[in-house]
Amino acid sequence: MIYKRSSTLFAAAEKVIPGGVNSPVRAFKAVGGTPIFVKEAKGAYLYDEDGNTLIDYINSWGPMILGHAFEPVVNAVIEKAKKGTSFGMPTEIETEIAELAVSMVPNIDKIRFVNSGTEACMSAVRLARGYTGKDKIIKFAGCYHGHSDSFLIQAGSGAVTFGSPNSPGVTEGTAKDTLLANYNDLTNVEALINANKNEIACIIIEPVAGNMGCIPPLDGFLQGLRSLCDANDVLLIFDEVMTGFRLAKGGVQELYGVDADIVCFGKVIGGGLPVGAFAARNEIMNHLAPLGPVYQAGTLSGNPLAMAAGLAMLTTLNNDVEVFNRLAEKTEYLHKGLAKVLDKNNITHTINRIGSMISVHFDAEPVIDFKTAANGNNETFKTFFHGMLNQGVYIAPSAFETWFITDALTYEDLDKTIEACNTVFK
Repeated sequence: MIYKRSSTLFAAAEKVIPGGVNSPVRAFKAVGGTPIFVKEAKGAYLYDEDGNTLIDYINSWGPMILGHAFEPVVNAVIEKAKKGTSFGMPTEIETEIAELAVSMVPNIDKIRFVNSGTEACMSAVRLARGYTGKDKIIKFAGCYHGHSDSFLIQAGSGAVTFGSPNSPGVTEGTAKDTLLANYNDLTNVEALINANKNEIACIIIEPVAGNMGCIPPLDGFLQGLRSLCDANDVLLIFDEVMTGFRLAKGGVQELYGVDADIVCFGKVIGGGLPVGAFAARNEIMNHLAPLGPVYQAGTLSGNPLAMAAGLAMLTTLNNDVEVFNRLAEKTEYLHKGLAKVLDKNNITHTINRIGSMISVHFDAEPVIDFKTAANGNNETFKTFFHGMLNQGVYIAPSAFETWFITDALTYEDLDKTIEACNTVFK
């Protein structure tokens, strides 16, 4: 495929935007080449500035669970925009989407809307510290919770792809309060807790990791974390920015039957617009201002356009009882097809999958944490990425990212994707 226009646009962007992009993973640093500039999208497809059509497996990093330009979402935004785009005052629709979200997700009583997943996770940790009166947190190597200072300690995803897992600008004082654990390793977590008795406010985790590729929790891992938190007066925070309203109506809490103390949302909950949220039981959420002493605020929080998009998306997911089964079936079909092709062509690989999240790792060993994810053959991934792109299939430009399946994908699209993989490696 030819990307002359994208190259021209990227050169212009580099002059006025750092690195030519507004989020580092978009820059293609991990795979080489020039970023693709999108002109528009519909359903399962991207249409770029050079006139190419691409089957999309990023889907804006997850929120387009029902496809790009999903009509109920688009119409809701248009109608709401006609009545004003921002007020900085309460609106009824904020309560409507809050009531719906609380009804869909187990173990939450109240929800606070913000503008991004980063803001949701940052606020959740502040709330945990304020509620417990303790300072330290545990996060997991390879899990990404946004670019707040506390989280940029071996962060995975964009931070790893960009080559700086410990970002300059994060102070030593901040770093010392962030304890780093190994994903899927309860013994390691227990040792950290024991070494920091009565100092840990919370454990924050992607309960299904998506920022080191898709890595599901091992049997008993989430349940073990819950037990450790209960035994040590530590709050458990599930970062469900990717998984919330995607893997199940009630997210990972529903899927695995494990209750978190605080849950963070984003992506799907905004229907593609900038929205994040965090939620918990009453006794925790009532510590937030204006009820309690923990301050959190935002002029654009609960923005009417974002709330309209999110309400339309969640309403559709709530009413379509088969959507999550359809998504899982399509993902399984893709998994089997890709595995068959890679096996036939003697390509060393491991494929991880859960629900509508999937990733291909070019290593024979099981991928269960950041260390094993990093063992993949990056040169093979580069070949795979550019080969798929040349065949009209767009996957994440990083080996440290999950793919997101959308309900708009047809089985014909999946077959084309599988055949594209065969063309790359045959």
